[in-house]
Amino acid sequence: MKAIEFNSLWILISLLCCQLLNTAEHEDVVKHAIKLHRGKGAAVTQRKQWVLENCRKLSGLLRQKNVVLNKLKNAIRSVEKDLGLSDEEKLFQVHTFEIFQKELNESENSVFQAIHGLQRALQGDYKDVVNMKESSRQRLEALREAAIKEETEYVELLAAEKHQVEALKNMQHQNKSLSMLDEILEDVRKAADRLEEEIEEHAFDDNKSVRGVNFEAVLRVEEDEADSKRNISKREVEDDLGLSMLIDSQNNQYILTKPRDSTIPRADHHFIKDIVTIGMLSLPCGWLCTMIGLPTMFGYIICGVLLGPSGLNSIKSIVQVETLGEFGVFFTLFLVGLEFSPERLRKVWKISLQGPCYMTLLMIAFGLLWGHLLQIRPTQSVFISTCLSLSSTPLVSRFLVGSARGDKEGDIDYSSVLLGMLVMQDVQLGLFIAVMPTLIQAGASTYSSIVMEILRILILIGQILFSLAAVFLICLVIKTYLIGPYYRKLHAESKGNKEILVLGISAFIFLMLTITELLDVSMELGCFLAGALISSQGHMVTEEIMSCIEPIRDFLAIIFFASIGLHVFPTFVIYELTVLLFLTLSVVIMKFVLAVLVLSLILPKSSQYIKWIVSAGLAQVSEFSFVLGSRARRAGIISREVYLLILSVTTLSLLLAPALWRAAIMKCVPRPERRSST
Repeated sequence: MKAIEFNSLWILISLLCCQLLNTAEHEDVVKHAIKLHRGKGAAVTQRKQWVLENCRKLSGLLRQKNVVLNKLKNAIRSVEKDLGLSDEEKLFQVHTFEIFQKELNESENSVFQAIHGLQRALQGDYKDVVNMKESSRQRLEALREAAIKEETEYVELLAAEKHQVEALKNMQHQNKSLSMLDEILEDVRKAADRLEEEIEEHAFDDNKSVRGVNFEAVLRVEEDEADSKRNISKREVEDDLGLSMLIDSQNNQYILTKPRDSTIPRADHHFIKDIVTIGMLSLPCGWLCTMIGLPTMFGYIICGVLLGPSGLNSIKSIVQVETLGEFGVFFTLFLVGLEFSPERLRKVWKISLQGPCYMTLLMIAFGLLWGHLLQIRPTQSVFISTCLSLSSTPLVSRFLVGSARGDKEGDIDYSSVLLGMLVMQDVQLGLFIAVMPTLIQAGASTYSSIVMEILRILILIGQILFSLAAVFLICLVIKTYLIGPYYRKLHAESKGNKEILVLGISAFIFLMLTITELLDVSMELGCFLAGALISSQGHMVTEEIMSCIEPIRDFLAIIFFASIGLHVFPTFVIYELTVLLFLTLSVVIMKFVLAVLVLSLILPKSSQYIKWIVSAGLAQVSEFSFVLGSRARRAGIISREVYLLILSVTTLSLLLAPALWRAAIMKCVPRPERRSST
């Protein structure tokens, strides 16, 4: 036992000495320590002599460090007593000495932390992976703390250097007379320093001690340049402006969102290039789809596929592109609401409420049945069924743009039923996102706690219903008292200047979006209700607003459909083409059949003919399954394989949707109305 302790001791000392000796001696010392450990080429007396020699070196360094600390303390006292120095000069010199003291103490702590780390490693079992993992985690935490301390010290040194430069300038200004211009510039400099101190946020210092904040190692990389020497000046400027990219150990990429110095304007050139590239490539892709008779949105999806990770991989700011694309959904649903008046909403509200609920329950029932046969967990079965039960509101909205509205008097318009059911599905989407964490906990709970989880789910459902009632009450107040005067004011102010009208309508859309979000209801519902409220002002108002908003909607919709293409992986589809085609056809046929059955029960007899068109519009999977799938994968509900299957089935169903819609229109819509419907 003593021999083991002795070996551990001199190995620790050898490591310590390796850290204290200069770089040229490191390799020789390490080789000598290995020979001593193996007992080769060295006698016991030689080992003891080597250990004692290096212990003396360590002891000498520690004594020298204590001497330096005492000298620094005496220097601080002498500076504080010096009457010839100003308060600023005293503060600067004392601060510099304190930084040096801190550096000496931290260096000593680093040495002994390394010794303790090696001691833990020697005492551990090399066959125990868990113990090795814990040791690695502790070393990683120590390195992170050391990095934070070193970063803080570096910032303090930069501040000390800045104060030193300012002190030198003050001394020079005192020794010579300043011109009027120099005095003005000096005042401006002081004002600029005060401004930077006022607007600077200490986000790093404020958040590093917050619970749940982790320190991680990241790589800071510059943009790849063909000729690095020719672009040195550009990269130096980017480095100063903070425009480089950060990559963490999980291969996530980050860009600057808020700079430390807010006085300098900045632009994310990666994002600009991405939008420009999408805009340029979407034109030929959309043109090609128009020539072969497909909707232009498939050209935009193809554009995203070509530029995304499965293609040229030229899109760097994927999250930013998807975020901008969400505004395309908002404006699309607003224009849908413009064509969907409250009178038509009242006419089909029962069908819109009952239809999606029945379809979702039937899909979940079939999902649980198949999950039981295939031995899939109930939580996973419920999630997959709910994802597949949703249909794409933006896609169907594009189908219905300019569609026929004038059916027989008293009949129900198929577009009203379809849009009403899609809006209700958007509400269900918000409800499902809210309930998902509780469902995850319920799946992992015991029987005694399942009752409590069910109660929590019922409470959440009650909250959503209460929020819906509050939203519709707010809409009633806005329609009765506010929307009329608001639009008349906008119309009066925007004569000869459409900018005010566009901004006013956009502000109203964002207001309704914010209201529904604050009440935990789908933001898409808020955009739809904004359009429905404005449409209540009459046909002339609708036409004027639509002519202003449509160009904005069209551009943002291009970005949205291109962002969908970023998540399409053709290689995976090709590898599993047979399985994916079978699954996609099964989902499309099942949704079509279930929609026909449900609509046969809830539609009036005089409107039974529209069930085929509505069912064809619902027989695809919503693009929001991408969002739900990503959340479920992070939560561990579904595996990577199931996630890729959901993405592929969703994409293929969206590709099949135009053909199914056109077939339903050709079969069920009278000939005079087909042109506007297709």
